[in-house]
Amino acid sequence: MTAPETVQPDVFGFAPAFAVDAAASRTLPFVFNTGHSGAVYPSDFIAASRLDALSLRRSEDAYVDRLFASVVELGAPLLRANFPRAFLDVNREPFELDPRMFDGRLPPFANTRSMRVAGGLGTVPRVVADGQEIYARRLPVSEATARIEALYKPYHRVLRSLIQQTARLHGHCVLIDCHSMPSSSLGRDAEVKADMVLGDRYGTACAPSLIEAFETAFRAQGFRVVRNKPYAGGFITEHYGEPNLGRHALQIEVNRALYMNEASLAMTPDFPSLVKALRTVIATVAADLGDLTPRRMAAE
Repeated sequence: MTAPETVQPDVFGFAPAFAVDAAASRTLPFVFNTGHSGAVYPSDFIAASRLDALSLRRSEDAYVDRLFASVVELGAPLLRANFPRAFLDVNREPFELDPRMFDGRLPPFANTRSMRVAGGLGTVPRVVADGQEIYARRLPVSEATARIEALYKPYHRVLRSLIQQTARLHGHCVLIDCHSMPSSSLGRDAEVKADMVLGDRYGTACAPSLIEAFETAFRAQGFRVVRNKPYAGGFITEHYGEPNLGRHALQIEVNRALYMNEASLAMTPDFPSLVKALRTVIATVAADLGDLTPRRMAAE
């Protein structure tokens, strides 16, 4: 019997920093991504933070990789981060950075003025999701650069490769960017209460038929669905969604109250039934996906 291969930790202590759960057969034209579900917190990171480990996890899309794990059996790859969102956020531009966080001058091409930076949620976040400051003191600029070079860029290279492979194999690709949302983020307005929020960047990131199919399938399972409010999709949905080229991107936000205790972050007994329902939704959409190949490509 062959011993499992040992993965050596990288400079930040991740072993590995992210992984692809590959399907035995790529039968679906889908790629699934869970870039905010990482739950490995290096000791150096915790030591540099003014927060405890539980507080740091407030930004984490806890267990979302496990919620969507069944897609691999259905025939699609799942890319999942092991590093936490509080450490590095891959759903941002590569250099979306807050100069208030760092000692030294940021590169001149850094985006320091976005709304996300202003809110403390840049590529290297300044705060966790509930607004608490992460670090006790400023970080050197070299720390941000190291995280981007060692984690962010390789992650996106792999994601881009999965999309390209799927598009070559099927003629088109559907990227599903998987997230979870605090129930409190939906506010008190009954009209925006939702179990699922589907984001397609207001109709620009995927074919209308795709978001319609997901909404119909979710509603058939009894879920309340809202489009683009309050989450229309972040950098990944916007950047990789090119429906005219046969690259479709859709963000799915799952209400955390459906499957976990939001205070303790513990799974609830409803978790398995949600996993089953998500699998049913994805299988239903995939079975009647239709032709998403762009007309220009199909005519060539």
